[in-house]
Amino acid sequence: MFMAENDAKEKKTKYQKLEEKLALKKKSAWEQFTDKQKKETFALCDEYKSFLGKVKTEREAVKEIEAFAKKKGFSELQKINKLIPGSKVYDIFKDKNAALVITGKKPLSEGARIIVSHIDSPRLDLKPKPLYEDSGLAMMKTHYYGGIKKYQWVNTPLSLHGVVIKSDGEKVEINIGEDPKDPVFVVSDLLPHLSAKEQNKRTTVDTIKGEELNLIVGNMPIEDDKIKQKVKLSVLEHLFDKYGIVEEDFVSAELEAVPADAPRDIGFDRAFVGGYGQDDRVSAFTSMAALESIKTPEHTIVVLFYDKEEIGSVGNTGARSKHIEYLFGMILEQLGEDMSAHNIRKSLINSIALSADVSAAVNPTFKSVNDPYNSHLCGYGVALEKYSGAGGKYSGNDASAEFVGKIRSLFIDKGVPWQAGELGKVDEGGGTTVAVFFANHGMDIIDMGVPVLGMHSPFEIVSKADIYSAYLAYKAFLGL
Repeated sequence: MFMAENDAKEKKTKYQKLEEKLALKKKSAWEQFTDKQKKETFALCDEYKSFLGKVKTEREAVKEIEAFAKKKGFSELQKINKLIPGSKVYDIFKDKNAALVITGKKPLSEGARIIVSHIDSPRLDLKPKPLYEDSGLAMMKTHYYGGIKKYQWVNTPLSLHGVVIKSDGEKVEINIGEDPKDPVFVVSDLLPHLSAKEQNKRTTVDTIKGEELNLIVGNMPIEDDKIKQKVKLSVLEHLFDKYGIVEEDFVSAELEAVPADAPRDIGFDRAFVGGYGQDDRVSAFTSMAALESIKTPEHTIVVLFYDKEEIGSVGNTGARSKHIEYLFGMILEQLGEDMSAHNIRKSLINSIALSADVSAAVNPTFKSVNDPYNSHLCGYGVALEKYSGAGGKYSGNDASAEFVGKIRSLFIDKGVPWQAGELGKVDEGGGTTVAVFFANHGMDIIDMGVPVLGMHSPFEIVSKADIYSAYLAYKAFLGL
């Protein structure tokens, strides 16, 4: 009798069955992964942390991408005379953009499978004339790049990366602060004992002002009473002795102050990766890794890495440039296909693409900025955003229902953990990606990436489950 009663309780009601059939269910990616996939997740993220620690700038990212390409048997596109199905080539553009290409069985005019990410991140750039002395300190002035909360960049160790072009044309590469033996640099904040009357009355956005993001770079004066700026000259002497740089060389330099910390695991369970520049180098890494198992695809695969997204994708290395048309023209030429302007446009319009960029994850401490029904959770899989932009979807891409349906069906078929939502409440803010610029070519494209906590801060946080889910998603897409 007791067993019969239990059996009756365990039977699902009509409406439980209906709910199971009709209602959308949210389930953590961790719960969807097999034990084997969990092991693969941690292994992949160990590789990712190694990559992330090496690529603090867009130039460094391009170098790592090129190294990956050479290791995996890709040849330089500019040095190849003919492409055939299965050819693996790469192209580097102005040391700030990169493309990895595997040619398909079908003509390029039938469209490619494109994944595009960006490899620039918010940072502090040195001004053209950065060095000065004040109050016994040598300082360097900066101009922040991209959208940052300026107060997050004070009292934290910063390293200096980039290039200096000397008057004779020699290029000098700078990387100071990553080796534990290196010095680091810092923007010093005002102590709380003296901030009550002025600084504490500022709004959050002005707690630290742009002109207050000045790096401390020296303190030891040279021993010569005839020199007025002794500490500044001491720094210049060091730079000349070590790098052959004079003060005027800063005018033709690209030097970036970035967080000196290495990527770290976060949490007792090590379920997160914390580190600088995960927006959007997490997408760059996972899209690159997704190429490894591709042999000869049906459609040509093009994985792109762009600069300047954080300031509007402008300039000759941004996604608004004509670089994609130039690249497609080269591929068509070496495939022996028609490379007319019309066929380039046809090849682009017949392509489908993913804008591989991060989105916002729900921060439990600040949940009010999110629509709870349309937000992304850490660990619940790769985030699909049908549209981006702000307010009334301004300045954003809006993928068609047909294309979203195609991607959704693909992920269901391939067992890819995914979630759908938006970046915050409608009137709370918003953001755009490179998707809109590729949509301008007529192709179908959707935003898809990893949810991030603390985006644009010096130490962003992402779930390892979402990193692995993004890898699975990009790999499935490339096989379409």
